[in-house]
Amino acid sequence: MPTTTPDCEAAVRALVAAFAEDPVARWLLPGGAAERVFRPVVQQSAALGELAVSADGAAVAVWLPRGAEPPVSDVESLPDHLVRLRTFMTLTERRHPSGRAHLYLVFLGVRPDAQGRGLGGALLRDRLSRADDARVPAYLEASSPRNLPLYERHGFRVTGDPITLPDGPPLWPMWRDPRP
Repeated sequence: MPTTTPDCEAAVRALVAAFAEDPVARWLLPGGAAERVFRPVVQQSAALGELAVSADGAAVAVWLPRGAEPPVSDVESLPDHLVRLRTFMTLTERRHPSGRAHLYLVFLGVRPDAQGRGLGGALLRDRLSRADDARVPAYLEASSPRNLPLYERHGFRVTGDPITLPDGPPLWPMWRDPRP
Protein backbone atom coordinates (compact mmCIF):
# COMPACT_ATOMS: atom_id res chain seq x y z
CA MET A 1 0.00 0.00 0.00
CA PRO A 2 2.52 2.63 -1.09
CA THR A 3 1.37 6.21 -0.76
CA THR A 4 1.93 9.44 -2.58
CA THR A 5 3.44 12.74 -1.43
CA PRO A 6 0.10 14.25 -0.26
CA ASP A 7 0.04 11.57 2.45
CA CYS A 8 3.33 12.81 3.91
CA GLU A 9 1.93 15.26 6.47
CA ALA A 10 -0.57 12.70 7.81
CA ALA A 11 2.26 10.16 7.98
CA VAL A 12 4.45 12.60 9.92
CA ARG A 13 1.61 13.28 12.40
CA ALA A 14 1.06 9.54 12.89
CA LEU A 15 4.78 8.99 13.52
CA VAL A 16 4.95 11.87 16.01
CA ALA A 17 2.09 10.29 17.97
CA ALA A 18 3.51 6.76 17.64
CA PHE A 19 6.96 7.74 18.90
CA ALA A 20 5.89 10.18 21.64
CA GLU A 21 6.78 7.69 24.38
CA ASP A 22 9.50 5.77 22.53
CA PRO A 23 12.70 5.70 24.62
CA VAL A 24 15.02 6.40 21.69
CA ALA A 25 12.86 9.22 20.31
CA ARG A 26 12.68 10.81 23.77
CA TRP A 27 16.49 10.61 24.09
CA LEU A 28 17.01 11.84 20.55
CA LEU A 29 14.61 14.78 20.70
CA PRO A 30 14.20 15.80 24.33
CA GLY A 31 12.81 19.19 23.34
CA GLY A 32 10.43 17.81 20.74
CA ALA A 33 11.62 18.43 17.13
CA ALA A 34 10.15 15.14 15.97
CA GLU A 35 8.36 16.60 12.97
CA ARG A 36 11.61 18.10 11.67
CA VAL A 37 13.30 14.70 11.88
CA PHE A 38 10.42 12.62 10.48
CA ARG A 39 9.36 14.93 7.62
CA PRO A 40 12.45 14.71 5.34
CA VAL A 41 12.71 10.93 5.69
CA VAL A 42 8.97 10.49 5.06
CA GLN A 43 9.22 12.70 1.98
CA GLN A 44 12.25 10.79 0.71
CA SER A 45 10.50 7.44 1.22
CA ALA A 46 7.36 8.71 -0.55
CA ALA A 47 9.39 10.06 -3.47
CA LEU A 48 10.93 6.60 -3.90
CA GLY A 49 7.54 4.89 -3.72
CA GLU A 50 8.43 3.19 -0.44
CA LEU A 51 6.20 4.99 2.08
CA ALA A 52 3.36 2.79 3.33
CA VAL A 53 0.38 4.05 5.34
CA SER A 54 -2.54 1.98 6.62
CA ALA A 55 -5.96 2.76 5.14
CA ASP A 56 -6.99 4.64 8.29
CA GLY A 57 -3.68 6.55 8.48
CA ALA A 58 -2.86 5.17 11.93
CA ALA A 59 0.18 3.11 10.90
CA VAL A 60 3.20 4.18 8.87
CA ALA A 61 6.20 2.29 7.51
CA VAL A 62 9.09 4.37 6.17
CA TRP A 63 11.35 2.28 3.95
CA LEU A 64 14.45 3.32 2.02
CA PRO A 65 16.31 1.17 -0.47
CA ARG A 66 20.01 0.96 0.33
CA GLY A 67 22.80 -0.11 -1.97
CA ALA A 68 25.64 -2.44 -1.08
CA GLU A 69 28.01 0.44 -0.30
CA PRO A 70 28.38 1.79 3.25
CA PRO A 71 25.95 4.61 4.14
CA VAL A 72 27.08 8.10 3.22
CA SER A 73 26.64 10.46 6.12
CA ASP A 74 25.84 14.13 6.15
CA VAL A 75 26.00 14.47 9.93
CA GLU A 76 28.46 17.36 9.83
CA SER A 77 25.82 19.55 8.21
CA LEU A 78 23.39 19.10 11.11
CA PRO A 79 22.91 22.19 13.28
CA ASP A 80 24.47 22.19 16.74
CA HIS A 81 21.11 21.91 18.52
CA LEU A 82 20.72 18.46 16.92
CA VAL A 83 23.89 17.07 18.50
CA ARG A 84 22.04 13.96 19.70
CA LEU A 85 20.78 13.29 16.19
CA ARG A 86 24.37 13.58 14.95
CA THR A 87 25.49 11.08 17.62
CA PHE A 88 22.62 8.73 16.78
CA MET A 89 23.41 8.81 13.06
CA THR A 90 27.11 8.25 13.62
CA LEU A 91 26.56 5.25 15.89
CA THR A 92 23.87 3.61 13.76
CA GLU A 93 25.72 4.16 10.49
CA ARG A 94 28.77 2.39 11.92
CA ARG A 95 26.65 -0.73 12.39
CA HIS A 96 24.52 -0.43 9.25
CA PRO A 97 25.28 -3.41 7.00
CA SER A 98 27.12 -2.95 3.73
CA GLY A 99 28.15 -5.32 1.00
CA ARG A 100 24.60 -6.19 -0.03
CA ALA A 101 21.74 -4.06 -1.35
CA HIS A 102 18.76 -4.12 1.03
CA LEU A 103 15.66 -2.34 2.26
CA TYR A 104 16.05 -0.21 5.36
CA LEU A 105 13.02 0.16 7.62
CA VAL A 106 13.76 3.59 9.04
CA PHE A 107 10.50 3.90 11.04
CA LEU A 108 7.48 1.72 11.71
CA GLY A 109 4.95 3.47 13.92
CA VAL A 110 1.34 3.02 14.95
CA ARG A 111 -0.60 5.74 16.76
CA PRO A 112 -1.20 4.68 20.40
CA ASP A 113 -4.99 4.57 19.95
CA ALA A 114 -4.58 1.99 17.15
CA GLN A 115 -1.87 -0.24 18.59
CA GLY A 116 -2.53 -3.93 19.03
CA ARG A 117 -4.77 -4.22 15.94
CA GLY A 118 -2.13 -5.70 13.63
CA LEU A 119 -1.68 -2.57 11.51
CA GLY A 120 2.11 -2.47 11.81
CA GLY A 121 2.36 -6.18 11.10
CA ALA A 122 0.20 -5.77 7.99
CA LEU A 123 2.51 -3.06 6.66
CA LEU A 124 5.53 -5.28 7.35
CA ARG A 125 3.95 -8.32 5.67
CA ASP A 126 3.05 -6.35 2.56
CA ARG A 127 6.49 -4.87 1.92
CA LEU A 128 8.45 -7.93 3.04
CA SER A 129 6.41 -10.14 0.72
CA ARG A 130 7.44 -7.99 -2.23
CA ALA A 131 11.04 -7.96 -0.97
CA ASP A 132 10.97 -11.76 -0.81
CA ASP A 133 9.70 -11.95 -4.39
CA ALA A 134 12.60 -9.70 -5.46
CA ARG A 135 15.08 -11.60 -3.21
CA VAL A 136 15.94 -8.41 -1.29
CA PRO A 137 16.96 -8.54 2.40
CA ALA A 138 15.89 -5.95 4.98
CA TYR A 139 17.46 -4.17 7.94
CA LEU A 140 16.19 -2.10 10.87
CA GLU A 141 17.14 -0.87 14.32
CA ALA A 142 14.52 -1.75 16.93
CA SER A 143 14.14 1.05 19.46
CA SER A 144 12.40 -0.94 22.17
CA PRO A 145 12.78 -4.48 23.53
CA ARG A 146 9.00 -4.92 23.33
CA ASN A 147 9.22 -4.55 19.52
CA LEU A 148 11.72 -7.38 19.10
CA PRO A 149 9.11 -10.19 19.05
CA LEU A 150 7.13 -8.42 16.32
CA TYR A 151 10.16 -8.13 14.08
CA GLU A 152 11.30 -11.67 14.90
CA ARG A 153 7.87 -13.01 13.83
CA HIS A 154 8.52 -11.38 10.47
CA GLY A 155 11.92 -13.03 10.08
CA PHE A 156 14.29 -10.40 11.48
CA ARG A 157 17.15 -11.50 13.73
CA VAL A 158 19.27 -9.38 16.08
CA THR A 159 22.76 -8.93 14.64
CA GLY A 160 25.16 -8.61 17.54
CA ASP A 161 25.21 -6.43 20.60
CA PRO A 162 22.81 -3.51 20.93
CA ILE A 163 23.88 -0.04 19.83
CA THR A 164 24.14 1.97 23.03
CA LEU A 165 23.42 5.68 22.95
CA PRO A 166 25.48 7.78 25.42
CA ASP A 167 23.39 8.07 28.60
CA GLY A 168 20.50 6.71 26.59
CA PRO A 169 18.61 3.58 25.64
CA PRO A 170 19.88 0.76 23.42
CA LEU A 171 18.87 -0.04 19.85
CA TRP A 172 18.88 -3.55 18.42
CA PRO A 173 20.18 -3.89 14.84
CA MET A 174 18.18 -6.56 13.01
CA TRP A 175 18.62 -8.23 9.64
CA ARG A 176 16.21 -10.31 7.57
CA ASP A 177 17.20 -12.47 4.65
CA PRO A 178 14.54 -12.92 2.00
CA ARG A 179 12.32 -15.94 2.46
CA PRO A 180 12.00 -18.46 -0.36
